[in-house]
Amino acid sequence: MSEAFSVTNLTQGKPPRLPFARIKESILGKKYIMSLVFAGDARMKRLNQIYRKKNTVPNVLSFPINKKEGEIFINLKKAAKDADKYKKSYNKFVGFLFVHAILHLKGCEHGIEMEKEEEKICRKFNL
Repeated sequence: MSEAFSVTNLTQGKPPRLPFARIKESILGKKYIMSLVFAGDARMKRLNQIYRKKNTVPNVLSFPINKKEGEIFINLKKAAKDADKYKKSYNKFVGFLFVHAILHLKGCEHGIEMEKEEEKICRKFNL
């Protein structure tokens, strides 16, 4: 793992073994500094309330710090519940959420262009 990428698991669950660092580097480059945090419902809901003024438990949140640094939070429990809805396995859905959040850090907004980019990256990494 490079110094520009760190992973913290604040949950009891075990995150899927995915090439998180390689995915991050392929989209944002080696120099972009990113932390990935796996967090539970309470922390995710609190962050969502504070930063997005939404009183729900999200499956993923991304926080750009500046043009060269950002942080992603993924809720593994919520991802497990949501995977079926998106017709993906748990592992592939967690990978998709990571890709989705990285594209937000890159500056992408929801829409057809972002969906095309997500599909391309998910195919590349078999997600």
